Amino acid sequence: MVDLWVFTSMTCDKSAKFTPTTHRTRRNEDGHHVQERAEQTRRTLLEAAASLFDERGYAGTSISDIATRSGHTSGAIYFHYASKEKLALAVVEGHFATWPPLIEQYANTASDATTGTGTPALERLVRLSFAVARAFRDDIVVRAGARLWTERTLIAAPLPPPFVGWIDAVTEMLERAHTEGDLAPHIDPERAARTVVCAFFGVHTVSEALDRRRSIEDHLADLWALLLPSLQTRPIAAELFPMARQG
Repeated sequence: MVDLWVFTSMTCDKSAKFTPTTHRTRRNEDGHHVQERAEQTRRTLLEAAASLFDERGYAGTSISDIATRSGHTSGAIYFHYASKEKLALAVVEGHFATWPPLIEQYANTASDATTGTGTPALERLVRLSFAVARAFRDDIVVRAGARLWTERTLIAAPLPPPFVGWIDAVTEMLERAHTEGDLAPHIDPERAARTVVCAFFGVHTVSEALDRRRSIEDHLADLWALLLPSLQTRPIAAELFPMARQG
């Protein structure tokens, strides 16, 4: 079927050429703009919901609250997310989606033990932990996702499992530290990784309760001051903190 726009233009101007490509391009551009607006709306709703979930928790937040905070209607929320449970799930998924790029950035910057080039694995692990701490402190979706996961029994939606990916990533970094000769010979990387992850997220829980993570970097430095001497072949914990806190 010939598009109405093309048919009309050919009828009105006998010299006009049939140019369906131009029409398709215009429709594609319009569709792209619509998609961009929809994505922006979804993001606005997600961040509004995250800020409320972080402040009030899941039970203390209503769709009406989210509509007011976001400046959109309740109908817009239901159009994009269907229910409060789906919106909470999207926040938690956004929380977990933050970590793979950070792990990729820090965990896969390998050093060469034979030439002494690159960043040692233990230093990269410390740097990664401070980057994660800053995300917890500064990113509303990360903070809200963490709170929602602790309230998971209230949410009628399956939430992603935490911690397993972290234990795997830390295990790999400690194994590299062993290869580089920086991990104490009596340390088992997998068991140590479980301990590090438990301690790390324990610090976050306590820091959140004390001051909403405002002092999380200080608390994390204290944790590493205790852990690193036990992990390292040659304890030099204090030298890592200024560099790690800069990113």
